[in-house]
Amino acid sequence: MAEFGTLNWTILIGYLVVNLFIGFLLSKKISTAEDFHTGNKDIPWWAIGVSVVATYVSALSFLGGPAWAYSSGMSVMAIHLNYPLVIILTITFFLPFFYNSGVASIYEYVENRFGAKARATISIIFLITQALSSAAVLYATALVLEFITGVDVVYAIVIITVIALIYTSMGGISAVIWTDVVQAFILLVGALIIFNALLGEMPSGLGETLAQLKAEGKTDPLNWSLDWSVDTTVWAGVFAMTLYHTTVYGANQMMVQRTLAAKNIGDAKKSFLMMGFGAFFIYFLFILLGILFYHYYEGKAFQNSNTIILQFAYEYGLPGLMGIIAAAVMAASMSSLDSAFNSMSTVSTIDFYQKYIKQDADGEHLLTVTRWFTLFWAIVIIIPAILYSNSQGSILQVLTKVGSYFVGAKLSIFALGFFTRNTSERGLLVGVAVGFIAVYLTATQTGISWPWYAVIGGGVNMVVSYVASLIIDGKPDVESMYTVKGQIAKYRDEKLAEKEGEWYVVPGKFDTPSYWLFGFFVMSLIGLWAFNALI
Repeated sequence: MAEFGTLNWTILIGYLVVNLFIGFLLSKKISTAEDFHTGNKDIPWWAIGVSVVATYVSALSFLGGPAWAYSSGMSVMAIHLNYPLVIILTITFFLPFFYNSGVASIYEYVENRFGAKARATISIIFLITQALSSAAVLYATALVLEFITGVDVVYAIVIITVIALIYTSMGGISAVIWTDVVQAFILLVGALIIFNALLGEMPSGLGETLAQLKAEGKTDPLNWSLDWSVDTTVWAGVFAMTLYHTTVYGANQMMVQRTLAAKNIGDAKKSFLMMGFGAFFIYFLFILLGILFYHYYEGKAFQNSNTIILQFAYEYGLPGLMGIIAAAVMAASMSSLDSAFNSMSTVSTIDFYQKYIKQDADGEHLLTVTRWFTLFWAIVIIIPAILYSNSQGSILQVLTKVGSYFVGAKLSIFALGFFTRNTSERGLLVGVAVGFIAVYLTATQTGISWPWYAVIGGGVNMVVSYVASLIIDGKPDVESMYTVKGQIAKYRDEKLAEKEGEWYVVPGKFDTPSYWLFGFFVMSLIGLWAFNALI
């Protein structure tokens, strides 16, 4: 603890005080549950966009990205190639349904399309998966505190939970978004300082270093192998992980909820576009750091590879650097934790408490209940966070493996809702159950890598759901207005405007920036090929 020093403590504590102060200021605007869940519709799109980026680019990326690349090389980049495709699908199909309905919980759509049991099912799946992923984020943050202060990781987990809980409970989604803006800035500064310091410590120039890494097979980001047991191939990244990340962004209350706070659907879509264009550069930086660390440390084994970036910062010895890095990792983690607390309490309140326990509750009462649920979920995630502390591999890899077990169910529920007429609630629930069994058997009885679990689980789920629906309930007489086809027909028949400004409000229509995103995706593939070829 003494080695951390006064300057580092000042930086770290100052960062924490700023977050608490923002939560306190914004708490004055919170008087109802609606204010807590979706704000006052006055937050600029760029702030929401930064929040979207900061939430997913958490400490799991800051620590786990370099750790994963340290062992697997630049091929890890394949897992993150798909964001342009993901954002195209999200803003074209998911956001119009959610934003236009004015809901606070996106799972209300599932009830409108299928029924109350389907809504409860996907809400429960969300709460379970979000608790597990939030626990991983919490562990990543606690790991930092343990490394720099010597505080036991279990105590560190509790400390971080309490801090994130306080400002989230005070300021709701507005506090989540604005603290994320601060946290994203700190994260970027920390990453760039480490990158610059690492380049300065290399015994040879960047070009020579990359040439040596290429000779060791570490610089090729495009693995075109058709081996399904390899988790970082281009095929896994472009096909399997596109489905995985579409669920993360489109069917995830934590991600979508902040866009529901946007002034209009155009702002909501623009906030997601920031991730579509920015994710490639962010993950490229983290993964490049991983292979540079591999060269710097000559490939030596670490007891816990997630501490590599912290170890370097400590050894480098720049005054205040450990404080900046500690603040950066905590910023990254807390940007995910606060979003998780807010979204999980929202789903618990709206999808369960308000629906089944007290339907006539006023906004002030629901705000109190929401804050109690925030506390409840903060306590719950502490348990799996402690269990994660036994993991020695990349926590980014651990998280994505755990999440892949559930992605198929979430993906198929929305896909069947959007694109099929004949799927019924009873058939859907049968498909969800069979899909889980298929994923479990794939994971335990085959050597197929985890990115494909979403494809297998979702595919089995959709086929079984569709067939079971026809057997149990038969074909419906009319098209549901909650399918894409039904929405297009509604806008046509009622002569409603399909656009709001330059942005489509009807689902299934591609906005102009979507074509730019696709072009960016193609150029990113070419750029990665050139990166390795020209070394």
